[in-house]
Amino acid sequence: MLRHVGVLSFGSALLACLVMAAPAAFAGGAGGNTVLIPPPLSTTETATAYLLPTIVGYLLGSIPFGLLLTRLAGLGDIRSIGSGNIGATNVLRTGNKGLAALTLLLDALKGTAAVLLGYRLGARFGLAIDGALLAGLAAFLGHLFPVWLGFKGGKGVATYIGVVGGLLWPGALIFCAVWLLTAFTTRYSSLSALAASVITPLALFALGHVPEALFALPMSLLLIWKHSANISRLLKGEEPKIGAKA
Repeated sequence: MLRHVGVLSFGSALLACLVMAAPAAFAGGAGGNTVLIPPPLSTTETATAYLLPTIVGYLLGSIPFGLLLTRLAGLGDIRSIGSGNIGATNVLRTGNKGLAALTLLLDALKGTAAVLLGYRLGARFGLAIDGALLAGLAAFLGHLFPVWLGFKGGKGVATYIGVVGGLLWPGALIFCAVWLLTAFTTRYSSLSALAASVITPLALFALGHVPEALFALPMSLLLIWKHSANISRLLKGEEPKIGAKA
């Protein structure tokens, strides 16, 4: 009996020592240096951690691939034809399907690249997710409001897909599936984009991806706002269908 009591007392004492030593083990190691808890960022480091991904994302997103590609192809200024937009749908109105497809691909990839670079930049400061989100949103805003074009850019459909795909690839698949289904049945690119931008955040939320859904929501609202003229033409029956030349 006494031996059992002694064992229990020794075990209790050992447990108490472990409990008291745990905070010290987590707070620091030899010489008082932090081991498991990183040191807090300085004000300058915090500002850099948030500003750097934002700037990089915006610069990537503001590259007007539709305008650059059509000029290189000798098709003039894409802003002077069709809807005046710099995106793939308006490039398609030049009759060059390959150029339109390339514009779509590059506008999407710049969004994905921004997310990946933002993640890497943020990770240097222990803020990888924050960096990815900031860079992705900045890339989307850069496409909509590029400084090089007087803040008059595209409508953001392809870049939306690229950003969401960089964060959560099923989100990009949902957007593309809804867009393709709507485009196949109606032949309206703008209506397809509007439907996809509404359904994507709702689908992500329903699937349990709440942070991603909340992130996609403001982009969807901006995309819808950029399509306000298209909505007006759709209601009047004046919206051109996919493939219609300028």
